[in-house]
Amino acid sequence: MTESSLRAVVSQRRPNAILGWTILAFVTAVALGELIGGERVWGAFVLVVVAIAVVPPGAFRDATAMLPWEVIALASLPAVARAFIAGQTVGGVTFSGRVTTYLAVATVALIVAVEMDVFTPVRMSHSFAVFFVTVATMAAAGVWAVARYAADTLLGTGYLLDGRSEHVVETALMWDFVAATIAGVLAGLLFEYYFRRRARGRRRVDVEVSGA
Repeated sequence: MTESSLRAVVSQRRPNAILGWTILAFVTAVALGELIGGERVWGAFVLVVVAIAVVPPGAFRDATAMLPWEVIALASLPAVARAFIAGQTVGGVTFSGRVTTYLAVATVALIVAVEMDVFTPVRMSHSFAVFFVTVATMAAAGVWAVARYAADTLLGTGYLLDGRSEHVVETALMWDFVAATIAGVLAGLLFEYYFRRRARGRRRVDVEVSGA
């Protein structure tokens, strides 16, 4: 195991697992609250994030094979912020939740990148890690756009098809993709920073991966 790997910051120790599961339980409660409140697509999205985060414990059949709690906490911030801040007005400015949406999309890519590096034999250089997170965020943004369109046509929601003209919707969607790309770059840089700096910090118990 080299210092350039995020595998060095994963802990099988109980404190990390307890913190990780506690955060995931809270985020799950937030997602269920969103579903009950009528935000079906967003609530489902948050549950998908939770499902991705619990892949390692499920795959290893070990509740302590958890991502670093810092990564889970970072991924939970957009969901919590959207639930409690979206719609609030401060100084005459109403928060729509658009920023937190694409930060949430970026954190999905961040979680996937960390899981790939930690729990699989895959190794990424710093520059490729930034590129991977950025591209994964753009791909996730595309899936999110399709999910919103499907919800509008099948469930009668108004995420995209809210009465605006086709040109306005397309323009807004393109700006959404621009925002997602920027969020992806920022998430990639964060991953590179964490990837580099945390691996040189306090060591944690590693998880054995066959073929690593």
